[in-house]
Amino acid sequence: MTLQETAAVLVDSLDRTFVECSAIGFQSVVTSVLALACYAIYQRHRGPYFLTWAVAWSVYVVRLACMSTFLVRRDMLWLFFHQAATGISALLLLAAALQLSRGFRLRPIHALVVPLSVLWAWLTIYGMGSMMVAGITTAVLLSGVTISTGIVFWRARARVPSRSAATVLAVVFVLWGLHHLDYPLLRGFGAAVLYGVFADVLFLFAIGLSLLFLVLGGERERLAARSAELEQLTRLMLRVQEDERRRIARELHDEAGQILTAVKIELELDGRQEAGALVGRALNQVRDLSNLLRPAALDDLGLLDSLRALTDDFSARTRIQVALDLEDATRRLPPDLEVVIYRVIQEALTNVARHARATDVDVRLITDEREVRITVEDNGRGIDADTSPHMGWLGMRERITALGGQLAIGSGHTHGVRLDAQIPLGEAS
Repeated sequence: MTLQETAAVLVDSLDRTFVECSAIGFQSVVTSVLALACYAIYQRHRGPYFLTWAVAWSVYVVRLACMSTFLVRRDMLWLFFHQAATGISALLLLAAALQLSRGFRLRPIHALVVPLSVLWAWLTIYGMGSMMVAGITTAVLLSGVTISTGIVFWRARARVPSRSAATVLAVVFVLWGLHHLDYPLLRGFGAAVLYGVFADVLFLFAIGLSLLFLVLGGERERLAARSAELEQLTRLMLRVQEDERRRIARELHDEAGQILTAVKIELELDGRQEAGALVGRALNQVRDLSNLLRPAALDDLGLLDSLRALTDDFSARTRIQVALDLEDATRRLPPDLEVVIYRVIQEALTNVARHARATDVDVRLITDEREVRITVEDNGRGIDADTSPHMGWLGMRERITALGGQLAIGSGHTHGVRLDAQIPLGEAS
């Protein structure tokens, strides 16, 4: 071989090594980002498997660095380090999958993975006489561990926060494990290295996205659990509030009402008519307050008579005409649902009196086998687009959603405000 030919081969080898090292460097960057992301997630959520993933991907970066150094220096020592890091990272990935799926806990004895991986690397690099045999042994072992990781994810699909993410992780790790079997055949020092790096980067991207969806699935589960707890707390608070209102209303009606009635009678018998009239006014206010807290008719006569009394009193106080339609509400409902219906209509009428400047209000209550529908519509000035919900609206919404219903407030047919509520009877019962 001439000097020019030797120089050309050397230049071609150097160019190839530069390209291969550049590709492995890009893979190292991707893997480093994945390791940092897993560690950041661990800092936020404290899932031990994310810390194990972070360590595994960090060791994987060391593996890639050793491979790059070997390609440049052709020193078998760096290939030995590469083999050791490969075994450690693969076993750590399997451990993380077991932690996520089965609650596996790492113990001090599991640190034996490091010396065992070093021993395995020494056997494959220095102990075996044939590099082909060493490569096949390495590929089979690495492929088996990686495929086992995929199988763990597949079996744990129903137990992890995101079934779809676990499925994707299972498929990716199985395909990655099959890809490892090409080491003895394609991982020479030619273009196959670029192919291997390209495939590995694709697998890493898929794993990173799957881990992201896994985190989102966990957040969604926690949010759903928190929402359920808040709904249960809201329902309990509303029930306690109604019980407290009932108790205070009874005390006002029975205790304070009787005392004021006795005082009024005594004053009138003594001829002190003006003082008796003042006590009578106080007595009426106490009765109105008692009825506002908890109408006695709701417990004694039922929902329909209570609504008639409510609308009659509302019209007398505000001079706003109320058209009450109860023809489709002949069915007796659970007590908790009757309280919610009464409070929603009461709050809606209060809002009409305070804000609507209306002259007429239509109230309709419909019940069937599936749900209860409430409609309150006025002919007032309507609602502004930038109006923010106030406490009354929020209270109505909480009462209705606590029973599994829906509330909508918008513009009515006559430029006023229309309230529509639907409550399923199954939830209320």
